[in-house]
Amino acid sequence: MLLVRVLIAIGAYLLGSIPTGYLLVRCFRKQDIRTVGSGNIGATNVMRSGGKGLGAVTFLLDVLKGATAVWLGMLVSMHAAGAMPRDMEALSALFAVVGHMFPVWLRFRGGKGVATGFGVFLVASPLAALASIGVFALVLAASRFVSLSSIVGAASFPAFAWLLGGDNRPPFFLAVQAIVALLIIVKHHQNIRRLLTGTESRIGAAKPA
Repeated sequence: MLLVRVLIAIGAYLLGSIPTGYLLVRCFRKQDIRTVGSGNIGATNVMRSGGKGLGAVTFLLDVLKGATAVWLGMLVSMHAAGAMPRDMEALSALFAVVGHMFPVWLRFRGGKGVATGFGVFLVASPLAALASIGVFALVLAASRFVSLSSIVGAASFPAFAWLLGGDNRPPFFLAVQAIVALLIIVKHHQNIRRLLTGTESRIGAAKPA
């Protein structure tokens, strides 16, 4: 059972650590996205660096890799004696997001986990994920701050997961939801500082988020 958990964690981390934004910009624009804009490999920086199409594809692929990691973890747990599927989903979700944030391939300098976090919970807790992305969209429409929208959306997710998660909510599963939300918020620490000082860029601005 321990071996199954280790394999799921490693597999989810490796899948999450695929630096899609970095690879797309390197392939199609011959640039290192880490030297452009905010230096982040996520969809927002890819988009703001002049690649709106690449930014959209980066977002979709980051969502997909998170969703795939959780789906594979669930699939493996169904064929492992004594495995608890919800806990294995949570384990996959955590390590996929950690892989995206700290990819070994880029010296552990990764993205902020918003798209990948949405992907993992779109499989593990779909109603809560959709509610959180709805909050993201509302805050973005009102403020035009991608960072603020991401922070508020992430912060709202554990509450939605509790309210909409049904009866199958083991403690580890709930704990991971809160941990992932906290990791996403912490990863936005520079944005939080700029929001407080009034220097954060709004969507469409030239300055990095």
